[in-house]
Amino acid sequence: MKLQFGELKISPRVVDRLHELDFTVPELESAIADHKSDCDGAPSVYVGTYRKYNEGSLRGLWIDLTSFDDYDEFINFCLAIHADEDDPELMAQDYEEFPRDYYTEGFISREDFLNILKFSELCENYDAEAIYDYLERFDELDDFEEAFIGHWNSEEDFARHIIDECYDLERAMGSLAMYFDYERFAYDLFIDGYYRGEHGNVFRVN
Repeated sequence: MKLQFGELKISPRVVDRLHELDFTVPELESAIADHKSDCDGAPSVYVGTYRKYNEGSLRGLWIDLTSFDDYDEFINFCLAIHADEDDPELMAQDYEEFPRDYYTEGFISREDFLNILKFSELCENYDAEAIYDYLERFDELDDFEEAFIGHWNSEEDFARHIIDECYDLERAMGSLAMYFDYERFAYDLFIDGYYRGEHGNVFRVN
């Protein structure tokens, strides 16, 4: 059975092992077609095993993580594509299109798997750079939508936005409004109330 690199040779022992994992050979072939990543933007991981790697083999498969709803189903599939080993020690040899914090060579944990799915879900409605900016400061994605405000070219631009939205400087200060220190105001805003990421996305901190 062809994988992306190398083949899973179907022997009687492999067939028995697949049955233990609730797969038949045709079912695994169909599952490979469903879960194989084309590396075209979907969060994906390349799954081999430590044994194969130590033997000089990169045999394995790029897997689209978003093609699974359940972590245990994902693990079971990974074990099935390496059913030529009785107890494969799965190895995430490479990854793409999700944050580095969720990748470990020692393999993807349940928590990281759920975070990757959450990341992918957010990317359907928000620019990925905004999510990466958020993760520079925060650990959990659950509060992203509540914290995210938008994109500004500078902290001072954001300060001007706040002033325009919340205050009528010309009415309050008259001609003195032209002397308002936006730079200083921006500095105060970003001390502890707001955060602006590397790509210019702004978030509430509190």
